[in-house]
Amino acid sequence: MTTVLTNPQKVFWPQEHITKKDLYQYYEAIYPTLIPYMKNRPQSLHRNPNGIIDQGFFQKNAGENAPDWVKTVSLHSDSAEKDIAYIICNRLRTLLYLVNLGCIEFNPWNSTLKNLDQPDYMVIDIDPSEDNSFDQVVDTALMVKKVLDEAGASAWCKTSGATGLHVYVPFKAKFNYARIRDFAHLVATTVQQRLPDTTTLERSLAHRGKAMIYLDYLQNKRGQTLAAPYSVRPRPGATVSTPLEWKEVKHGLDPKAFTIHNTLERVAKKGDLFKEVLGKANMLDRCMKNLGGLGAP
Repeated sequence: MTTVLTNPQKVFWPQEHITKKDLYQYYEAIYPTLIPYMKNRPQSLHRNPNGIIDQGFFQKNAGENAPDWVKTVSLHSDSAEKDIAYIICNRLRTLLYLVNLGCIEFNPWNSTLKNLDQPDYMVIDIDPSEDNSFDQVVDTALMVKKVLDEAGASAWCKTSGATGLHVYVPFKAKFNYARIRDFAHLVATTVQQRLPDTTTLERSLAHRGKAMIYLDYLQNKRGQTLAAPYSVRPRPGATVSTPLEWKEVKHGLDPKAFTIHNTLERVAKKGDLFKEVLGKANMLDRCMKNLGGLGAP
């Protein structure tokens, strides 16, 4: 039994005339491909009940109105100084319940309930500033790939669904966040040294300027989230965070070309290009040493 959809004709993307029902039907269809990246992972909800006409709001706690059949897990938040009941989306019914709440995008943790302190993968979020071209984003992703190749680490890339690219490196929950973040920092630092004119590790927009790409390695922390593979984004065009083949990561790549309208056809043709992210783990110590870093003592 699926969740009843309320206000199905409500327009979520005014310019494109895409409705809440269209979003619901997309997630209903993509569910078998999406669910491995959602299962047993706490969800940080980003709700846009009015569609993309406003910024919506973030919600971590399931809330008192969540049905009894929605699975939750209570986790303590040091920053909020309280326990938070995170929703765990393991079923189609739960996914569609969240869509009905106005969740356009989905932001799961990098780790699962089995190993909350040990992420399944490392991520490098390539986040451009206002004056960067997407070709520069592509060049940065390819440099990340080159550095990871030198480290001996396999990696996969996806569009963010917005203006950047995400590179994922599988570790299959074998190492804690601190060690994964150390490697991510080493990779980001190496890339920045090779692309000093266009990349930075400066997080603050005010301090990094409008033409520097931020290499965000700090996403590798318990509780941090990125849009899941195949997640729609609350952006013009109803763009989707879409896994890519590395041969597609080249000049001319248009992240706006991957949308709610063509993602299902793409998956039917290419399959799940991201499935290996949840597969074999890379050897962290060897990767660190290959880049001149220190492995475990």
